[in-house]
Amino acid sequence: MANLSPFYETFYWAINNTWPMLTLFVVIVTVLKLTKVFINNEKFVFYKEFYNLMFIIYILLLYYLLLSTEKAASGMNFIPFKEMTRYSIGSKGFFYNVIGNIVLFIPFGYFVSDYLKAKQTHQILLVSIIISLTAELIQFKIGRAFDVDDIILNVIGAVLGFMVYISIRAIKNHLPKFLQNNIFYNILAIIVIIIMIFLFGSIWGLNL
Repeated sequence: MANLSPFYETFYWAINNTWPMLTLFVVIVTVLKLTKVFINNEKFVFYKEFYNLMFIIYILLLYYLLLSTEKAASGMNFIPFKEMTRYSIGSKGFFYNVIGNIVLFIPFGYFVSDYLKAKQTHQILLVSIIISLTAELIQFKIGRAFDVDDIILNVIGAVLGFMVYISIRAIKNHLPKFLQNNIFYNILAIIVIIIMIFLFGSIWGLNL
């Protein structure tokens, strides 16, 4: 573990501690969805279902990463930039507590922007502030620290996620028609699944 990057180490820790829940959840959702499609003869678009599943899995991981009490500090900080500026740039604490809090909410900003079909920054700002503030209040209630800097960093991450969403949407609209059909996106989803299988296999020490 010592030679792992901070982000990979955090990802490893989260997956290693949540895989039973995630596995059961994925199986339940997948079986129910496929059964519903079969019974009601509904249209099934693979990449859309995979995308929705990834969003929910991300929310479950976000819950665990934000609210786990393991190795957690306590206390309250209401002074903006106080905590984030005490870490040396490039240090492990900087990557965990500054960059980590930003990166953690980039997928949130992307997924929520896509769900809301957001067109302006303020449309994602309010949502991310409410969610991050709620998480910080819960953290304080369960014995962790309330830190206004975490809210600021989370919101920055969400805004970056919104910018990624806007950029991808702009690129997608200018792609050739054959790159905008379901078959292409289904292939992309399958590629992502294969990458995830190899990634999880390496995390669990499997030789794939």
